[in-house]
Amino acid sequence: MAYNVTLNGPGPWGFRLQGGKDFNMPLTISRITPGSKAAQSQMNQGDHVVAIDGVNTDSMTHLEAQNKIKSASYNLSLTLEKSKRPVPVSTSAPRIDSPRAVIPHQKPPLLVS
Repeated sequence: MAYNVTLNGPGPWGFRLQGGKDFNMPLTISRITPGSKAAQSQMNQGDHVVAIDGVNTDSMTHLEAQNKIKSASYNLSLTLEKSKRPVPVSTSAPRIDSPRAVIPHQKPPLLVS
């Protein structure tokens, strides 16, 4: 289901794209900068970019999409489609609510007082 987002300019807009016709992948929001104009909108990581300022993105290369976004000086209007895939969860930092895993063949560290 497509929805529209209008970001008030000027940029930076606070999101990154991946994909494009040259990558044989749909243009997708790959990252949203916390606190940015994009973060304050309803767009989410993983959403597909259907149109930029009313221009369909099906045949756009990555560079063409970037240039179209950069050329928006006052407002940026995006038509997006929610991703059907769940947003990836960062695995770089351990979850606070989970105890540190102990590998069966290793012993937990000894505490010396």
